[in-house]
Amino acid sequence: MKRETTITGHILGTSTISPDLETTESIDIQQPWVVIVWNDPINLMSYVSFVFQKLFGYSREKANKLMLEVHNNGRAVVSQGTREKAEFDVSLLHKHGLWATLQQD
Repeated sequence: MKRETTITGHILGTSTISPDLETTESIDIQQPWVVIVWNDPINLMSYVSFVFQKLFGYSREKANKLMLEVHNNGRAVVSQGTREKAEFDVSLLHKHGLWATLQQD
Protein backbone atom coordinates (compact mmCIF):
# COMPACT_ATOMS: atom_id res chain seq x y z
CA MET A 1 0.00 0.00 0.00
CA LYS A 2 1.19 3.46 -0.81
CA ARG A 3 0.48 6.06 1.83
CA GLU A 4 0.51 9.67 0.70
CA THR A 5 0.61 12.68 2.95
CA THR A 6 -0.83 15.82 1.38
CA ILE A 7 -1.33 19.44 2.31
CA THR A 8 -4.05 21.16 0.28
CA GLY A 9 -3.65 18.76 -2.61
CA HIS A 10 0.16 18.66 -2.78
CA ILE A 11 1.84 15.32 -2.13
CA LEU A 12 4.56 15.68 0.50
CA GLY A 13 5.83 12.13 0.43
CA THR A 14 4.87 8.52 -0.06
CA SER A 15 5.75 5.34 1.76
CA THR A 16 4.92 1.74 0.96
CA ILE A 17 3.11 -0.12 3.75
CA SER A 18 1.42 -3.09 2.05
CA PRO A 19 0.91 -3.94 -1.64
CA ASP A 20 -2.81 -4.69 -1.15
CA LEU A 21 -4.32 -1.37 -0.02
CA GLU A 22 -3.93 2.25 -0.99
CA THR A 23 -5.01 5.17 1.22
CA THR A 24 -4.56 8.92 1.21
CA GLU A 25 -4.17 10.87 4.42
CA SER A 26 -4.69 14.63 4.39
CA ILE A 27 -3.24 17.02 6.92
CA ASP A 28 -5.36 20.10 7.61
CA ILE A 29 -3.12 23.01 8.53
CA GLN A 30 -4.91 26.08 9.82
CA GLN A 31 -4.30 29.22 7.82
CA PRO A 32 -2.49 31.92 9.81
CA TRP A 33 -4.36 34.94 11.12
CA VAL A 34 -3.18 38.45 10.33
CA VAL A 35 -3.54 41.67 12.30
CA ILE A 36 -4.45 44.71 10.22
CA VAL A 37 -3.98 48.27 11.44
CA TRP A 38 -6.25 50.79 9.72
CA ASN A 39 -5.59 54.45 9.05
CA ASP A 40 -7.32 56.94 11.32
CA PRO A 41 -7.42 60.74 11.39
CA ILE A 42 -6.50 60.95 15.08
CA ASN A 43 -3.12 59.37 15.82
CA LEU A 44 0.10 61.03 14.76
CA MET A 45 2.30 59.05 12.40
CA SER A 46 5.17 59.22 14.90
CA TYR A 47 2.92 57.73 17.59
CA VAL A 48 1.83 54.85 15.32
CA SER A 49 5.47 54.09 14.55
CA PHE A 50 6.31 54.21 18.27
CA VAL A 51 3.50 51.75 19.09
CA PHE A 52 4.74 49.29 16.45
CA GLN A 53 8.23 49.46 17.94
CA LYS A 54 6.99 49.08 21.50
CA LEU A 55 4.48 46.27 20.98
CA PHE A 56 6.20 44.19 18.30
CA GLY A 57 9.85 45.04 18.84
CA TYR A 58 10.22 46.31 15.28
CA SER A 59 13.19 48.41 14.30
CA ARG A 60 12.54 52.09 13.66
CA GLU A 61 12.90 51.47 9.91
CA LYS A 62 10.36 48.62 9.84
CA ALA A 63 7.93 50.50 12.10
CA ASN A 64 8.16 53.58 9.87
CA LYS A 65 7.64 51.46 6.73
CA LEU A 66 4.48 49.90 8.23
CA MET A 67 3.25 53.29 9.46
CA LEU A 68 3.66 54.75 5.95
CA GLU A 69 1.81 51.76 4.50
CA VAL A 70 -1.07 52.47 6.89
CA HIS A 71 -0.98 56.16 6.00
CA ASN A 72 -0.70 55.73 2.22
CA ASN A 73 -2.74 52.56 1.64
CA GLY A 74 -5.21 52.88 4.49
CA ARG A 75 -4.05 49.66 6.15
CA ALA A 76 -1.09 47.38 6.85
CA VAL A 77 -0.59 43.87 8.16
CA VAL A 78 1.53 44.25 11.28
CA SER A 79 1.62 40.71 12.67
CA GLN A 80 0.46 37.17 12.01
CA GLY A 81 0.13 33.89 13.83
CA THR A 82 -2.48 31.84 15.62
CA ARG A 83 -5.93 33.26 16.21
CA GLU A 84 -5.16 33.67 19.92
CA LYS A 85 -1.98 35.66 19.18
CA ALA A 86 -3.83 37.83 16.65
CA GLU A 87 -6.63 38.53 19.15
CA PHE A 88 -4.06 39.45 21.79
CA ASP A 89 -2.20 41.78 19.39
CA VAL A 90 -5.47 43.47 18.38
CA SER A 91 -6.36 44.06 22.03
CA LEU A 92 -2.94 45.61 22.68
CA LEU A 93 -3.29 47.90 19.67
CA HIS A 94 -6.77 48.94 20.85
CA LYS A 95 -5.37 49.74 24.30
CA HIS A 96 -2.93 52.07 22.55
CA GLY A 97 -5.74 53.79 20.65
CA LEU A 98 -5.13 52.26 17.21
CA TRP A 99 -7.87 50.80 15.04
CA ALA A 100 -6.99 47.16 14.37
CA THR A 101 -8.79 44.03 13.21
CA LEU A 102 -7.86 40.42 12.55
CA GLN A 103 -8.70 38.11 9.69
CA GLN A 104 -7.67 34.70 8.49
CA ASP A 105 -5.07 34.98 5.77
